[in-house]
Amino acid sequence: MGRSVSIIGEVGGVYENLAVVGATGAVGTLVREMLGKRRFPYRRIKFLASERSAGKELAFGGETHRIEALRPEAFEEIDLVIASTPDDVAAEFAPWAVARGAVVVDESGYWRMMADVPLVIPEVNPEAVHDHRGIIASPNCSTTQMVVALKPLHDAARVRRVVVSTYQATSGAGLAGERDLDRGTRAAIEGTDYACETFAHPIAFNLIPQIGSPKHEGYTSEEMKMVHETRKILGDDTIRVCPTCVRVPVTNCHSESILVETERPLTVDEARRLFEDAPGITVVDDLSNKRYPMPRDCGGRDDVFIGRIRRDLSCEHGIAFWCVSDNLRKGAATNAVQIAELLVASQVRCVR
Repeated sequence: MGRSVSIIGEVGGVYENLAVVGATGAVGTLVREMLGKRRFPYRRIKFLASERSAGKELAFGGETHRIEALRPEAFEEIDLVIASTPDDVAAEFAPWAVARGAVVVDESGYWRMMADVPLVIPEVNPEAVHDHRGIIASPNCSTTQMVVALKPLHDAARVRRVVVSTYQATSGAGLAGERDLDRGTRAAIEGTDYACETFAHPIAFNLIPQIGSPKHEGYTSEEMKMVHETRKILGDDTIRVCPTCVRVPVTNCHSESILVETERPLTVDEARRLFEDAPGITVVDDLSNKRYPMPRDCGGRDDVFIGRIRRDLSCEHGIAFWCVSDNLRKGAATNAVQIAELLVASQVRCVR
């Protein structure tokens, strides 16, 4: 079994007052769940969302909290922010919070590749939180699970090249994506029409080999995130990554087929031991007994699950494996809360 990362500090120090931004969304709801489940320390907490949700009430920690509108003054006397919002919202609000002395752990894609913003996965590069200047970014969900898996291989044998195909759940496109799958499936079975809210094509009984907009040389924005974010997190711009990202008719949990070429060869047994000893990874690998990670078994869990570990028959220094993780948890909410835990434990404030 893997060992999930949990680093909790005592209440006090510099991170006493907490705000959750995007508190009513799918990821924000899970952030609230994680804060309670992991007994995150705070003295005061507030929940912020759009004007549409402001004034509504939600339960947390045995109390009822009124949601506040996302405005600059909402960050007065706030020390730490955990946020899940669209990119344009993150671009606007994060400077408000930082200007008032808060540190922002941000789930959006807006800040990830900024040179002075650490991009952090606690199992991979926890030391990076010490270099923040008020904002710390959490990676894209498809990148996160892959880099958690790459980390032990990179430390042992240095990753040189990665070929990855993703099979990404509709929850990665938000609640509207989940509705497209649910309602589109019902319509397909009943033989009626359904106009998709989110996807350019029907997702029911279908695969869509495009996630994001067209970018560099025929790759999509989602694919290029995996290229650039992997290099930044592992601190190695020489790693070559060839990704293909596909939306599949699965409600939750992203799956990935990953081929890794390393500088020195790894045996299958060595790779398996490295995975088994790594924090945040659970190995499920017994092909003879039909045991391997599947989305329906991995939902609601925080680890990255790995199976089908085998030698790459086309590459002398290659290992191939299958990887599944809950994209709303480790791919989003859990990772953000873990980053906040690192801040509390280290009491790192800000490097201006």
